[in-house]
Amino acid sequence: MLGYLHTAEAHVATFRALTGELAPGVADLHAVDEDLLAYARAHGLDETLRERVRSRLAALRAEGAEVIVCTCSTLSGLAESLSAPVGVPVVRVDRPMARAAVAAGRRIAVVAALTATLAPTTALLAECAREAGRTVELVEAPCLDAWPLFLTGDAEGYARAVARHVRRLAQEAPGTGGFDVFVLAQASMAPALAHLGDLPVPVLASPRQAVTAAAALLPAAG
Repeated sequence: MLGYLHTAEAHVATFRALTGELAPGVADLHAVDEDLLAYARAHGLDETLRERVRSRLAALRAEGAEVIVCTCSTLSGLAESLSAPVGVPVVRVDRPMARAAVAAGRRIAVVAALTATLAPTTALLAECAREAGRTVELVEAPCLDAWPLFLTGDAEGYARAVARHVRRLAQEAPGTGGFDVFVLAQASMAPALAHLGDLPVPVLASPRQAVTAAAALLPAAG
């Protein structure tokens, strides 16, 4: 069984559908705790938050999860570090995407609608670049005006706002050497891909790659 820890109810449908598509026959279990992200934004990734995340992960394991994906980019590094205490693999939602990004090019635009997501994502990209022996230039490209749309439930408006931001960056970037790849740092941004299919530069989102990676870690049946 694949378990998921979310900080937004909207992610349940997304990851349930991806599990059915990419891991047919595998059961999925979802826990949603919006307060975890709110706490992280207010207090940072402190020990109190670490214990709260550990408790949530442990509860998913107790209910049968054999691999867990933390779908919040702000928290996913912390969640990943708790794999051993929890006793099952915890997949960081953005790690597979980050590995693909550093393989795709040197100059990477990191797009996020929350400033709290920028630091952990850029740190992860730098880590993946070191592991791959590659030199990258990471450019933070916040899209802060999009987040209120997500909070009010305007999913389509949010996706379009993110897409407009990426297109604007792509148009402005040639004067600075251009970007080789765009990283959508939050799983919630994935629907923006539907509006960016004609962009000549790769745009990467985390959900699909994360589910594929998590499914590969499941114990073999039988």
